[in-house]
Amino acid sequence: MKNWSELIKNLTMLTQFGLSLVTPLLLCMGICWYLNTHLGIGAWVYIAGFFFGLGGSGTFAYKTFRRVSGKAKKKEDDKGISFNRHE
Repeated sequence: MKNWSELIKNLTMLTQFGLSLVTPLLLCMGICWYLNTHLGIGAWVYIAGFFFGLGGSGTFAYKTFRRVSGKAKKKEDDKGISFNRHE
């Protein structure tokens, strides 16, 4: 039963990762469709929306990679003077 639990956990994480990569692109394409059909903006808007969607997906992938690889910098505690700690 433990193997099934690990399998379901990993499958859920993979599915969430995939959805998080696809969602920005789909949202941008949906906004472009709305702009094209309802507001009459030309079809060129799909090209811009595609690149903005890829940018959003790339940003998510980069941040996830940094978090998983452990290269993200942790914010260090500020050693400055505060109202309750006078040094």
